[in-house]
Amino acid sequence: MHIKLDNVSVRFPIYDAKQRSFKQQVLSVATGGRIVTGSSKVTEVQSLKNINLDLREGDRVALVGHNGSGKTTLLRVMSEVYYPVEGTVSAEGKVTSLLDSMLGMDGEATGLENIKLRGLFLGFKPFQMKEYVEEIIEFSELGDFIYMPVRTYSSGMVLRLAFAISTCVQPEILLMDEWMSVGDDHFRNKAEQRLTEFIEKAGILVLATHDKLLADRVCNKHVFLEHGEIVDYKEISHE
Repeated sequence: MHIKLDNVSVRFPIYDAKQRSFKQQVLSVATGGRIVTGSSKVTEVQSLKNINLDLREGDRVALVGHNGSGKTTLLRVMSEVYYPVEGTVSAEGKVTSLLDSMLGMDGEATGLENIKLRGLFLGFKPFQMKEYVEEIIEFSELGDFIYMPVRTYSSGMVLRLAFAISTCVQPEILLMDEWMSVGDDHFRNKAEQRLTEFIEKAGILVLATHDKLLADRVCNKHVFLEHGEIVDYKEISHE
């Protein structure tokens, strides 16, 4: 089990705002493209630069850095949401991402239907999710609301369902963007225990966080990012 990045760089194009303006679009359509205001220059923003990481089973890695340092972008590259413009990413083991627990949720569908929809985003076929349905319903404590459209749920109910679905299947490689905390005191305590067990059983954990105390407690390696580059690396002993 491993995840490896070799000289990975990510850049995003930023187009001239004039090109995207409503006025520009109207002029272009109305004149058949003969009148174009502004320039056609494209600016690229470097989000990651020459990232090298080789993570193995047992690694608990904290990505540390200020907002905009590249932590979330790096997680998205590892989960194959973004692809590098340079370098390569390789992974051996099933990657589970807790980057957006609401991804794949449909407000018009019932809670039960959303279990199946979210399961597709986790990489499972509908028949494979059947064995987890009852456990998800029980853990989320939604009762008969599971048969109601999610748009009728309170925000807390939606988060409970999303959390229960996202943590129903044990990952091999777990990617997290900040620590998840959901629900009232009763549910939060139960969720914290489940999340802790979830992390402990993962082969590899990569956690982006601003919380130094959490990073020290949970992780054995710290990767420090600034402006999309790794500027420091430390191994932490928990002895």
